[in-house]
Amino acid sequence: MSAKISVSKPSSLPKKAMKDAIVRHLHCSLGTDENKANNHAWWKATCASVQEHVLEQLRKTQKSHYMNDTRAVHYFSAEFLMGRLMSNNLHNLGLFEQTDQALKELGVNLIDIMEEEPDMALGNGGLGRLAACFIDSLATLDMPAVGYGLHYEHGLFRQDIKNGEQIERPDSWRDYGNPWEICRPESIQEIPLYGYVETKYGESGKIKKEWHPGLIVKGLPWDIPVVGYGGKTVNVLRLWQSQASSYFNWDVFNAGGYVDAQRENVQAETISKVLYPNDETEAGKELRLIQQYFFSACSLKDIIRRYKRAHGDNWNRFSSQVVIQLNDTHPAIAIPELMRILLDRAELDWDSAWKICSKTFAYTNHTLLPEALEKWPARMFEKILPRHLEIIYEINHRFMSEVEKVWPGDNAIKQKLSIIEEGNEKMIRMGNLSVIGSFAVNGVAEIHSSLVKKNLFPEFHEMWPNKLTNVTNGITPRRWLKACNPKLSALIDEKIGNDWPLHLEKLEQLSEFADNVKFQKQFMKIKYENKVTLAKEVLALTGIEINPKAIFDVQIKRLHEYKRQHLNLLHIMALYRRLLENPNYVMQPRVFIFGAKAAPGYKLAKDIIYAINQVADKVNNDKRVNSKIKVVFLPNYRVSLAEKIIPAADISEQISTAGLEASGTGNMKLSLNGALTVGTLDGANIEIAEEVGDENIFIFGLNVDEVRELDEVGYNPFDFYYNNKEIKAVLDWLETDYFTPGKPGALASIKRSLLEGGDPYKVLADFESYSDAQKKADKAYGDKSGWAKMAILNTARMGKFTSDRSIRDYVEKIWQLQPCKVE
Repeated sequence: MSAKISVSKPSSLPKKAMKDAIVRHLHCSLGTDENKANNHAWWKATCASVQEHVLEQLRKTQKSHYMNDTRAVHYFSAEFLMGRLMSNNLHNLGLFEQTDQALKELGVNLIDIMEEEPDMALGNGGLGRLAACFIDSLATLDMPAVGYGLHYEHGLFRQDIKNGEQIERPDSWRDYGNPWEICRPESIQEIPLYGYVETKYGESGKIKKEWHPGLIVKGLPWDIPVVGYGGKTVNVLRLWQSQASSYFNWDVFNAGGYVDAQRENVQAETISKVLYPNDETEAGKELRLIQQYFFSACSLKDIIRRYKRAHGDNWNRFSSQVVIQLNDTHPAIAIPELMRILLDRAELDWDSAWKICSKTFAYTNHTLLPEALEKWPARMFEKILPRHLEIIYEINHRFMSEVEKVWPGDNAIKQKLSIIEEGNEKMIRMGNLSVIGSFAVNGVAEIHSSLVKKNLFPEFHEMWPNKLTNVTNGITPRRWLKACNPKLSALIDEKIGNDWPLHLEKLEQLSEFADNVKFQKQFMKIKYENKVTLAKEVLALTGIEINPKAIFDVQIKRLHEYKRQHLNLLHIMALYRRLLENPNYVMQPRVFIFGAKAAPGYKLAKDIIYAINQVADKVNNDKRVNSKIKVVFLPNYRVSLAEKIIPAADISEQISTAGLEASGTGNMKLSLNGALTVGTLDGANIEIAEEVGDENIFIFGLNVDEVRELDEVGYNPFDFYYNNKEIKAVLDWLETDYFTPGKPGALASIKRSLLEGGDPYKVLADFESYSDAQKKADKAYGDKSGWAKMAILNTARMGKFTSDRSIRDYVEKIWQLQPCKVE
């Protein structure tokens, strides 16, 4: 089944109508005048004018879904990295040109006022941006869908760089309100926490469980409309804000306890305060578990409320109307929560409840790293969610009986598959719970899904051979080419027509122009203009001047050892050393651009950021390298910054250890915008290489099997340290004070992690191959026509990696949805 979609036509709304609406909102909504309005006021008035159209289509969409009693997907995700919405909504509604012209007549520049919009701080990295792309595609394909998450007050954090070090600041993205969101107090949910479970016996001897909570927290929903391309379907992203169930204790306040009177309020509101609180502490762990339960429980209650409105107390149709996609293990607690509702509230028997539950949930796995598959202490469940612990034990008990039938007497397999991990402390394995409680489990790239079956969950795959499947990730070309790279989009329109944002496979037609000298020049002129724009942004943010004629070499992603920003850093240091030893060393001038946040409790990741900045400071100010190398670390990497970096990139660094990156989506965005990948055979890099051709990508390093073989024979990083003079020299450099004057050894933790720490991510094993790939890329850039051809072919062959294709795959393989047209 594939949804038939047609190209968006520019809205018929006249420019004058948009101009009048903006002025009306400036006067009536903001109470100000054209003569005194600043850019922020113009931005809010323009948002309000656009929102009129958004809300009208939202009303029609919801009515259409209700009248057709549609089966819908409910996408549960701890992150939705939405970025800015003005540009996206204007493009999707077909109102960009009219709005631009209307504002020009009012003496205002649309691009300037769009800079007033803060990024919605609702995510961290690829997981959250993927969720945002998916809900965009669901609306574009007319699929009934609701996104569910948390309404974080501060999001992750705003990253400042001070003396080279990451400093975390609150990201107060809602200080002045958010014009796109709507508060829905009529749909508040009450969520229980703590307390104890009472066992009761009915007249017939039937056991009934009653949870007496110690605390009730309110969930207040905020709705962000999600506009599909063409502006027909507008779905909703519903985010939950936590509040105390009773706002204020007057008796305590009047007795002089001014702070204590608000204690419960502060405790409750903390739940939706920050994305991923630091879980190095016991309190941080508890808060994370409460966050996950809070948003999952609010969302389930909301789904059930809407289901009952149409179907009353008849649960027979629930799993045919409702599918819930768990985006990683963060919302896995929804499985025992639905069981609790069905058992304790609807009073169904266990088998009926489990049948409904196990046909409702599907689970996306995003990682092969064991430490990223969440585990919670059983004692923490007992304290915060006592009834859920009982239900998890029962799910596990019944599942162990199934395992016994398949592997009689095999306790080793039982230990591996059990939801309960026995050890010094009993732990609840949320990954195992997600697989057992879902009807479908998918990985996010061909290699990743194959490793999930082979290495991560092989016994589950043996038990349920049809449960584990693959859906390769994708990105929305509306944001990641049409909106963020308007000059290239216009050139593509001119060559192949303007319906490619809905049918990305049509980009293949650009291949015909890959050898065309005129087209090559047009394509690379746009790339150069994007680089000039980024150079201005870099100067404004960091004070560093960079040359737009140099190679822009980009690594933008979360800072983690497996993503190997430190491999990139060691290569930069090696290049710098080569230039110092031989001032005539031949290389194309290159600017290395990093954007990355490190988790607050992840010391080595923060040390790597510090090292990048210290090396940058030394290299950028060393006249001996004659500006052949510049290094830039852009602070506070986020969606709106990515939208400026990606169109300007020449080289895309996708250098994770093979077998550890589930998919990646930055690799797709960069390649779509004509950057060439330097990458390992990992995640979606493998599929990108298949699409663009081996001659248009720079692959290096160990593959998945070679990494495993190296581990099996015993990997010793000291072998590479002593046998490669360049590796030894660069690592020894980190122990001196060359990059940190007066502070010898300030960067030595990186060397220690690679040698004494055993180099778990094979940085030294891949260094020489990486260096060779970079030499090939350097040589290729010297051939201007050859490079242009490769860049064009990267853009032309990215059709597979649209999130529309990903969503069609989910619809056909897992969700079984039907599109619902909205006029």
